[in-house]
Amino acid sequence: MESILTINNLTKKFGSLIAVNNLSFTIKKGNVYGILGPNGSGKSTTLGIVLNVVNKTEGNFSWFDGNTSTHDALKKVGAIIERPNFYPYMTAEQNLKLVCKIKGVDYGKITEKLEIVGLLERKDSKFKTYSLGMKQRLAIASALLNDPEILILDEPTNGLDPQGIHQIREIIKQIAAQGTTILLASHLLDEVEKVCSHVVVLRKGVKLYSGRVDEMISSHGFFELKCNNQEALVEVLESSNMFGNIKVTGDLVTAFLNEPMKSDDFNKFLFDKGIVLTHLVQRKESLEEQFLKLTDNQKN
Repeated sequence: MESILTINNLTKKFGSLIAVNNLSFTIKKGNVYGILGPNGSGKSTTLGIVLNVVNKTEGNFSWFDGNTSTHDALKKVGAIIERPNFYPYMTAEQNLKLVCKIKGVDYGKITEKLEIVGLLERKDSKFKTYSLGMKQRLAIASALLNDPEILILDEPTNGLDPQGIHQIREIIKQIAAQGTTILLASHLLDEVEKVCSHVVVLRKGVKLYSGRVDEMISSHGFFELKCNNQEALVEVLESSNMFGNIKVTGDLVTAFLNEPMKSDDFNKFLFDKGIVLTHLVQRKESLEEQFLKLTDNQKN
């Protein structure tokens, strides 16, 4: 699969602070990538470096085939890394015409892009009358005017209400379905899990995980258990290599699986060992649980 962006051993220092620490990952064409991490993890700095607005300290990155200069590559990139900045007393259409002039794009693209973000009926409304969600959607339309090969979004749903968040996420999915590669930075696990195919997890500038979202959450899951003889239950679980971590919280026992197992087979296994369960729930780990597990393993 064709590479869009390759990052190798990228480091950025602000004095004694290391914002990005020896970061490497590759973005392939046609996928939706999320850079996930809490505030201060280096997400925005990484995007700033590849967009030539922040100077790197060490390492390198290359666009497309590696022989394209960053200046030329950015002509094929759409990006929103700050709050939408349009003229408040101009209409949406007038603002986008201005962007077309700057980018050297035909005005004919405006209707198409406004339709994608659901603002065509409001094209003659002044920007100052737009809600925050509408402003963000107009910014996405603006970033799409040059038909970019990759769309880069920094915290695209930040500050929006639930309806605005849903609208932005649906637009991102729609754009991705048309074949545009997307890279978005987010501190929201829910956002990455619902929108992205791939994720890079950062903490304090260090990469903790890079790969497919479904592979990150493809653990065999766990059972939540209760019984009248908790001690015997824990002893059986700990003596079997079918289970990894066993966690006891009050009267609830959580047993993480090392291999796939159906709940009825598990129940029979315990019954044959003389243990009768009063509570049995099988669950899969969410991205949030995987993320917490990753970050808990890191020293502060």
